Amino acid sequence: MTTPFDHQIEELLREYRKQRDAIAEMRRQIQETTVTVTAPKQAVKVTVGAQGEVQAIEFPTTAFRRMPQKELADILLTTIQQARVKALEKTGEVVSARLPAGVTMTDLLQGKADPTDILPAEPVLPDEARDYVDHGHPVEAEDTGR
Repeated sequence: MTTPFDHQIEELLREYRKQRDAIAEMRRQIQETTVTVTAPKQAVKVTVGAQGEVQAIEFPTTAFRRMPQKELADILLTTIQQARVKALEKTGEVVSARLPAGVTMTDLLQGKADPTDILPAEPVLPDEARDYVDHGHPVEAEDTGR
């Protein structure tokens, strides 16, 4: 049995699926995010993932062998931190591109934006469709004063 709202319901479902696919794509892009930073004099090269997890540490030259331990440790920590910052920026670009205007991932992470404000509590529907969803039947002409 068809209803007067089948087209609107199908359109809402299409839009939902489109948004879900976009979120899945965003997740894929985030999961694939890596950033590599090389320290001055190529003493160390660090690769991190989207959440800043260290994935690789390389020593492209032998420069590290001539460094005091403290200097090498400092360069390593600084390079890891730089890579993490760049990974967060790169991830932020992916996420922010799908957020409403004026909302950034940084705002969300710092608690400056409420994630529940991004979408309305209830989907926007015409009155007739809302009544159908809420009550399972179309609005009768006498119910609307028409």
